[in-house]
Amino acid sequence: MKAPTLANARGYVRVRIRGGNAESFINAVVSKQIQVWNVQRTSFQDFQCYVLLSDYFNLRPILKQTGCRVHVEQRIGWPFALRRVLRRKFFLIGFAMFMLGLYMLSSLVWSIDVKGNDRIPTEQVLAAAKEQGIYPFQWTFRLRDPDLIAKAMHTKLKEASWVGVNWEGTRVSIQVIEATKPDSLKLVNPRHIVASEDAIVTDIIAENGRAVVARNARVKKGAVLISGAVGTETEPKDVAAKGEARGLVWHQYEISSPLVMKHKVYTGEEKERKYIVTGNRRLMVSGFGDIPYAHYEQLQEDNTLKWRQLSLPIGWTNEKIKEVQFASEERTETQAAEAGLKQARADVLGKNGPNARIHSEKILHQKTDNGKVVMKVLFEVEQSIAEELPLVRQFEQKSQPESEPHEQGH
Repeated sequence: MKAPTLANARGYVRVRIRGGNAESFINAVVSKQIQVWNVQRTSFQDFQCYVLLSDYFNLRPILKQTGCRVHVEQRIGWPFALRRVLRRKFFLIGFAMFMLGLYMLSSLVWSIDVKGNDRIPTEQVLAAAKEQGIYPFQWTFRLRDPDLIAKAMHTKLKEASWVGVNWEGTRVSIQVIEATKPDSLKLVNPRHIVASEDAIVTDIIAENGRAVVARNARVKKGAVLISGAVGTETEPKDVAAKGEARGLVWHQYEISSPLVMKHKVYTGEEKERKYIVTGNRRLMVSGFGDIPYAHYEQLQEDNTLKWRQLSLPIGWTNEKIKEVQFASEERTETQAAEAGLKQARADVLGKNGPNARIHSEKILHQKTDNGKVVMKVLFEVEQSIAEELPLVRQFEQKSQPESEPHEQGH
């Protein structure tokens, strides 16, 4: 016989029938229209079957009539599961309170991030947000639409050109784009543009003032390139000279490049240590023992506990100790010379401005001595040679005519 409909919902048990007249028990059960299924004989006098929970209590008269005994081996179905759950009511209450607390905590604003503000103080942005109901431990369901909040904050923050508000979970993010202000004009004193180095002028442009040298002119350091004196002798007028001047400048380098280069390489072996940090003190918690490497490099990662925007004086440090070895690489004289020239080119360009370029280079002297290639190189570099010099005029003080003595009468 198959299991009846909704047996799990109604609940059923697996029972073992012992002793007595088993055949009479089965016949009596069928005559009483009690549903049993999966009847199996386990021994000569015993057999097992499944019966609904509602019919189990109707077996008692039949057991007395046939002299059989019954033993429940398994309880199956929802009624038994519900009974087991109800026995753990304190667990249910605790679980329900935990879920309620979790929901309440996830419905609070825990942190507020302000991004994009350079001139506007963060405190001013947070104050504007607080006026719109955004502050720590505020319920998220009490917040208005983000677009309405952003519009109100934009009205409050005069120096912002756009404000965006967005929240994800318990964190609110405020993005601020500050309004661009034109640079204020600086008052400058009259000045000349003079040469910063001895050079041959390759280009000169006077935006304000008067250019006094032409292209291809050779100038000494300190020579006036763009004059700030634009008036006449009778009507002098001084301005702040402004412009651009470029020229060819000579730089001499002495280069020493070794024929054998040593490189530091990692072997892949490493040891890790962990520390608990409180203030300026730290306590090692793992990685005890001496460092087993002859040459090594230490990499340290510091982590600090934070609450909102406050950094606590407690944290932990992960320290990795990596084994290193030094490998040697032999180079030819040509390779060593080229490596030295490459380093010198980078140095001369880095020292003379972003728009500097090497016009030519000439090796004045080269020799190999003590495992090194020694060179003396002259670089011709086109670079900016403009330098400001205050313009100071010296005014001659006119002498006052002496008064003639008056003759006194006698």
